Amino acid sequence: MIVGVPKEIKTHEYRIAMIPVGVEELTKAGHQVLIQAGAGHGSGITDEQYAGHGAEIVADAAAIWRRSDLIVKVKEPLPEEWPLMRAGQTVFTYFHFAADEHLTRAVIKSGITAIAYETIKDSRGTLPLLTPMSEVAGRMSIQEGAKYLERPFEGRGILLGGVPGVLPANVTILGAGVVGANAAKVAAGLGANVAILDINLDRLRYLDDVMPKNVTTLFSHRHNILDCLARTDLLIGAVLIPGARAPYLVKENDLKGMPPGAVIIDVAIDQGGCIETSRPTTHSNPTYMVHDVVHYCVTNMPGAVGRTSTYALTNVTLPYVLQLAKKGCERAVRENAALAQGVNIRNGTVTNPAVAETFGLECGAV
Repeated sequence: MIVGVPKEIKTHEYRIAMIPVGVEELTKAGHQVLIQAGAGHGSGITDEQYAGHGAEIVADAAAIWRRSDLIVKVKEPLPEEWPLMRAGQTVFTYFHFAADEHLTRAVIKSGITAIAYETIKDSRGTLPLLTPMSEVAGRMSIQEGAKYLERPFEGRGILLGGVPGVLPANVTILGAGVVGANAAKVAAGLGANVAILDINLDRLRYLDDVMPKNVTTLFSHRHNILDCLARTDLLIGAVLIPGARAPYLVKENDLKGMPPGAVIIDVAIDQGGCIETSRPTTHSNPTYMVHDVVHYCVTNMPGAVGRTSTYALTNVTLPYVLQLAKKGCERAVRENAALAQGVNIRNGTVTNPAVAETFGLECGAV
């Protein structure tokens, strides 16, 4: 099989979907790997390193899309890539369809098989290909939040952990999954007062046991959210419903009850965001203001730490890439239930119920 890895073209996206060991494993198994020239530079990997392990370095993305049976990416295809997709091809990447109807319809029209990293679910019910990037994004959310709380960035001018004699910042986290737990761990480590909200009481009990004393767990309902917002300096949106659009837990009018200069980091923006006033931003222009509240809604946060993110991501994606290359898409999906759950669109038909429901489309079988 010919496996193609094009360069990511999303603004300030420095990740790449394969590292040299992946090239070596695929070529040893008899497959051909095409890497676009310069695709690994943002992660500190040279063309020479890829070529040294058997990859063919290809100058342009169009040639990779044209020649490859399996395209492996990090982020969803952007509009300029849509014409390059072709029927019968398999594309393996983060798609986040529920947040983008135009992308969804373009993929339906193309006839490709779209396997989304974010909906692959293993036998334990976890999301193994989403987890490492959620870990990165959760930790980064506090790093970015601390920065944008500084006054030069229009924040409140608050040091997250405070100093002796001065109160630390109050951090509220909506969602106690991987993103939320990692955010809480970092915020607590810096000395902030942290409240983490979720509707899963078992998860809250677990976090209550393992988190330090400056982390408080709360059941997520409207009254608790509003009560927290009134004293929140930094709000982290970490809600996830696999494959579906994130629900709005904070309405626009709610922002008026937050302290002026408070900061929102909406990590859920990949799935549409969980704050009503959230809209996608980029690393080039990451923030905007609504009702005196700073909004940071970058859709590819882990892309900024390309080297860490690339290695964390490829640790978990490579086994699936090897299966797809060895068996072909149809057999691999038939024999691997986790991989089958990753199939969101196939041959012009939506196969993920959450995506179909979001856009009122018919849902077919995988």
